[in-house]
Amino acid sequence: MQGLRHCSNDVVLHLHLTTTTATMTNPSPSSSSSCSSLSMDLDESTETRIQRLISEHPVIIFTRSSCCMCHVMKKLLATIGVHPTVIELDDHEIAALPSSSEDNTPPPAAFIGGTCIGGLESLVALHVSGHLIPKLVEVGALWV
Repeated sequence: MQGLRHCSNDVVLHLHLTTTTATMTNPSPSSSSSCSSLSMDLDESTETRIQRLISEHPVIIFTRSSCCMCHVMKKLLATIGVHPTVIELDDHEIAALPSSSEDNTPPPAAFIGGTCIGGLESLVALHVSGHLIPKLVEVGALWV
């Protein structure tokens, strides 16, 4: 079992889920709030790792490194007071990412409470409709 520890509100994890290496990028090393641990069993399949990560984190975003929409999603959630775990996937890992039945869009894909809510458009729609904050409270990602 390999473990990574991330202790920042702006952590982006580059996991290379299909190999035996994992790296972590922390753009703001001086920030130390919201510490949590991320473990990886290197014998897991990519699909299993992704499913486990989804189940372990109340709010998680899977993205590509070149995606600017992820930044917007993080900013929206940060404005509310939630700092999601962000996982950058390689192009060959994208296929292992589960999607919701009605929204089969490519990353970024946000999961709240283990459920895929979709991309940026879906996240904004949830917020505008007034359903995002109650959903975040329900999964324990936000306290009001």
